[in-house]
Amino acid sequence: MNATVTEHSPTTIAELAAGPALAIAEAVRAGRVSARAICEATLARIVAVDPHLNAFTHVTAVRALAEADAVDTARAAGAALGPLAGVPFAVKNLFDLKGLATLAGSKINADRPPAGRDATLVERMVAAGAICLGALNMGEYAYDFTGENVHAGSSRNPHDLGHMSGGSSGGSGSAVGGKLVPLSLGSDTNGSIRVPSSFCGIFGLKPTYGRLSRARSFPFVASLDHLGPFARTVADLAATYDALVGADADDPAVADIEARPTLPELTRGAGGLRVGILGGWFARQGTPQAYDAVARAAAALDATRIVELPEVERARASAYVITMAEGAALHRDRLRDRPADFDPAVRERLLAGAVLPAGMIVKAQNFRRWFHDRALELFTEFDVLIAPATPVPAPRSGQATFVLDGKEMLVRPNIGIYTQPISFIGLPVVAAPIPGGGPLPIGVQLIAAPWREDTALRAARALEVAGVAYAPEPVV
Repeated sequence: MNATVTEHSPTTIAELAAGPALAIAEAVRAGRVSARAICEATLARIVAVDPHLNAFTHVTAVRALAEADAVDTARAAGAALGPLAGVPFAVKNLFDLKGLATLAGSKINADRPPAGRDATLVERMVAAGAICLGALNMGEYAYDFTGENVHAGSSRNPHDLGHMSGGSSGGSGSAVGGKLVPLSLGSDTNGSIRVPSSFCGIFGLKPTYGRLSRARSFPFVASLDHLGPFARTVADLAATYDALVGADADDPAVADIEARPTLPELTRGAGGLRVGILGGWFARQGTPQAYDAVARAAAALDATRIVELPEVERARASAYVITMAEGAALHRDRLRDRPADFDPAVRERLLAGAVLPAGMIVKAQNFRRWFHDRALELFTEFDVLIAPATPVPAPRSGQATFVLDGKEMLVRPNIGIYTQPISFIGLPVVAAPIPGGGPLPIGVQLIAAPWREDTALRAARALEVAGVAYAPEPVV
């Protein structure tokens, strides 16, 4: 297809392909560039840059070019194109992709047969015109906050290759932060969308539990698992979420609750939103960068009132109990039959979960309801609550400990100290990058009431318009 953009230098097409998703879709729909040209430029960047980032575990080049050609054929025939026409995306390798074994970051799953059908959310992306470029690296079985994987190697931070990408959706964060693709999909059980967003300096959305279908994705903790998108702009994030949302008979946990399109809502800004700052637990154990990010976000949203959720530490402990117990139950046969093929750190946590007393699990679930109800009480006074996303910017790869509040603490379990209590009760959260407090970005959580993803996205867009939240340029 010879269109206006193809008359420019190849760099122009490459720059468009590395830019916002909605700009790509608009150019493809207008005929200024072909979906194939965008796809080829994206594949070229992956070949050049991914050896540094290790974000992809499998690049589906043949599939991607075929999907791009289908978009171009539809346009030539005069058909209406979807809102993400020609936009490249990739998915955490726990999403089923037809023809590939779904690894979920493991060695054991490499023996699974290829998936016979895409995951529901992949199907919805393709239906919206997006082009699937492949599967992305992740922590083994999603039990990870670092982005490190003993089987596939660690995904790396696009702002400093010696630092963590965050996990477990590390490849999803690295690929978008490094401009390999403008959009990716990941999962969040205890923070696995929000942590990579914070470390890689991008926007991520953990929707309300039960909002997006998990059909044909590899589970971790069924009562905590969320799937959601990553993007470099709020508009791209909202447009992707709008393409994904909807009931699905293949996932009984999906609530059949109407969701209005969020993209048009972004123009409303934050006017009228009641915004609070979470204190207490969320104002302890972090670094100055984490607190500075919250302060800058709060100032931009005119938030001055500090509020506290009760018993957050207990909520985090209960989330750990449920995670360990449900994860161990899921992997019981693998732990028995192939223990040597697990990452030792993952194996030990799962084995510990297998011997938890039943009474402890029941107490954790009972507390979960109480904590959920206390959180909902806050949303009678506030529309959005601000909290740090991570206590620190990305640690160095392989770093075992860091100092929080004057105490040396293990990195792996403590990266998620601010995300776990929110996942525990299924609230929707946009993670927004707040660069400028140091050489590496860090993010904040914008937490909304159940089913109000639109509210969290509006707050994120207001921060973006104010120049406080944005995706910084990667070094790669």
